[in-house]
Amino acid sequence: MSRSSSNSRSTTGISWLPEIPSHWSIEKFRYLFDESTEKNGPSPVGTMLSVSGYRGVEVKEYDDEGRRRTAEEVEDYRVVRKGQLAVNTMWLNYAGLGVSEYEGHVSPAYRAYWVSPRLHGRYANYLLRCTAYVDGYTALLTGIRPNSLQMSRNDLMGFPVIVPPMSDQLRIADFLDRETAKIDALIAKQEQLIATLHEDRIATITHAVTRGLDPSAELEATGSDVLDAIPPGWNLVSLRRVLIRIDQGVSPQASSELADLGWGVLKAGCVNGGKFEEREHKKLDADFDIDPAIVVRSGDLLVNRASGSPELVGSAAIVGELHYSLILSDKIFRLVLNDRADTHFLGWVLNCRVYRDQVKQHISGAEGLANNLPSSSLRGFRIPLPGIREQRQIADFISARTGEIDRLIKKCDSSVGLLREYRAALISDAVTGKIDVREMV
Repeated sequence: MSRSSSNSRSTTGISWLPEIPSHWSIEKFRYLFDESTEKNGPSPVGTMLSVSGYRGVEVKEYDDEGRRRTAEEVEDYRVVRKGQLAVNTMWLNYAGLGVSEYEGHVSPAYRAYWVSPRLHGRYANYLLRCTAYVDGYTALLTGIRPNSLQMSRNDLMGFPVIVPPMSDQLRIADFLDRETAKIDALIAKQEQLIATLHEDRIATITHAVTRGLDPSAELEATGSDVLDAIPPGWNLVSLRRVLIRIDQGVSPQASSELADLGWGVLKAGCVNGGKFEEREHKKLDADFDIDPAIVVRSGDLLVNRASGSPELVGSAAIVGELHYSLILSDKIFRLVLNDRADTHFLGWVLNCRVYRDQVKQHISGAEGLANNLPSSSLRGFRIPLPGIREQRQIADFISARTGEIDRLIKKCDSSVGLLREYRAALISDAVTGKIDVREMV
């Protein structure tokens, strides 16, 4: 890959834009994009669309079909025709725009624009979504809260757009279609490997806490639908049998900041995938009266009681080293155990499939409590329980084995991150003429 072969380059006079080839031009957004005010009316046009920061305009997917809006509810929604530019001016710092390959409709908060015939749609899509342009949008956003920053109409109308000759635009679009497809294929392979490693991790945990470490041990039937067989000498007991109590926190007013110089209250996402994330908290007011009974300490076993995501409900993790002063929230349980159970062993049990199956059955079957786990239900969950010495041996084994898997996952995550960085840099370099794609085969 070569840098631009032309020695003739022009400065743009714009801080966030590099030099561009001298035979390219820059025009204002208003001369290249014509706003469309078309709305759905009684009959919706196409399907509901949204804008992904990574993929651009796409068909909106619903986790729950009950959330799909009716024709009456989308009557005032903005129509987006194929080839139009859809823009969410409150999400431009996350590349919240793109040229649509679909015909459909979007929230009234979006705008839709016809694209000038002097711009090729695929080139415009790459250009307007590249990292250099996102930096340019971000510098012009105004507002108070991070997720409500917005670009004014005047700023958008005056925004600079790089316009190469159409032949260059086509070459750039073809080059980026080809190269990003290769990168995306590599990313997909890494993500599939990550998914497989996560499955292996859960399978490792589940096998160890339900079958033990002796592969020759003959299993004994339990007579339970929860777990059909366990090693000899083990028991299948209700969770309440190993509990002294379950602590639960409060729901005070708190800011979204981190509690660097004060106290914080945990958010529901502080336990996810068997790991505790102490940064998932909100800062408490300085005058909040701290109850020592709900202060979080290293070694605590926490369970997510409630969340907007069903997959998070019931998640469990052990608190590691703490760098913040934190209290439990009303969405987090702390399990205080008696001497029948080792904390680390039980932490792994609460991350195995047998436990997750019970959580899923409860939250999917209890009407009105879809994203909630009552303590009474948690106490009744059945868990496999060997002797305390064997519990500790199993916990040590799982820690070592999952540590190896976690290192592989981290390595794959790093690869995905580097590939995405390279993809973003390649796009920015191509659409701004930093690399000359005319010589590419």
